[in-house]
Amino acid sequence: MKKVWKRILLSAAIMMLVLASAALPAFAAGNVSTAIESTWNAAKSQVQTVVNNVVFPVVDMVLAILFFVKVGTAYFDYRKHGQFEFGAPAILFACLIFTLTAPLYIWSIL
Repeated sequence: MKKVWKRILLSAAIMMLVLASAALPAFAAGNVSTAIESTWNAAKSQVQTVVNNVVFPVVDMVLAILFFVKVGTAYFDYRKHGQFEFGAPAILFACLIFTLTAPLYIWSIL
């Protein structure tokens, strides 16, 4: 029984040494916020161009397709059951309007 406790204490001590050697603090050299701001200012125009010309149109196209598919399925459900479900098409339409107008104001927020 004594040997088991010695093994447990020895393995706990080894684990503490491994953790202590692996957990070194990382200190930033200099002003970090200035480095981040300068990096953002250097890449800002490229990021804006890619997002405005690639990301937003792709998201808009996906939302438009989903919106029209959902309106179509809601119409068929209306013909089948006599009740039109407005929830999902309304949410997709609001998201579509949000992403269509986002390039006008998103860069002033960021």
